[in-house]
Amino acid sequence: MAKMTDKKPAKAKPKVKPKSSTKAKAAAAAAHARATTALVPTVRQPGVERRRNHPMRAKDGHMQVLLTHVVPHVGQPGDLVKVRPGFARNYLLPQGLATFATPQNLRIIEKHRQRLRELEEARRADLVNLAAQLAQRSITIEANANAEGHLYGSVNADQIAAALRTEQFPIDSDNVKIEGPLKELGLYTIKLNLGQDVTTEIKLWVVPTHTEESA
Repeated sequence: MAKMTDKKPAKAKPKVKPKSSTKAKAAAAAAHARATTALVPTVRQPGVERRRNHPMRAKDGHMQVLLTHVVPHVGQPGDLVKVRPGFARNYLLPQGLATFATPQNLRIIEKHRQRLRELEEARRADLVNLAAQLAQRSITIEANANAEGHLYGSVNADQIAAALRTEQFPIDSDNVKIEGPLKELGLYTIKLNLGQDVTTEIKLWVVPTHTEESA
């Protein structure tokens, strides 16, 4: 009689999933990153915009500022000056005497200076025209005098300027240049300084005051 052998059934081997290659995973990740970057807008790094208008510094460590007011021993409004950073931060800037010398502020100042130059040129042209008119005119001032022609009083710059203003000339006493009060009757040549290096001369007659007795 044949013997029965007790055999166990063979176990089925588990299925092994094929592993994806490392290169394929890297390529997929790179493609995903590119797609994501294309959808997200570029964000500027903090401070990039501020750098464009960052205060200018000199090579010796000083700070460059633009003066907005007169600062004794430093400069005039609109001047670009170099000062120590502490002097700028602790005094000039807090007091409103200066502002940062940024490229934008420098452009604004340059436009302002150009406008001032145009105004100055127009003003000087008006003064030259005024000087030409004054050179062709003469004025007369009456004063009390004795028989020898000596004035009891004197004629000064205020009286000369007032006489010119009655003739519609915009002249102040500061424009009149005389060495001292005039104390005698006669004809004088009076120098006038109109400003901006424009000068002229005018003829002045100092005559005795007209009275009924003298008539």
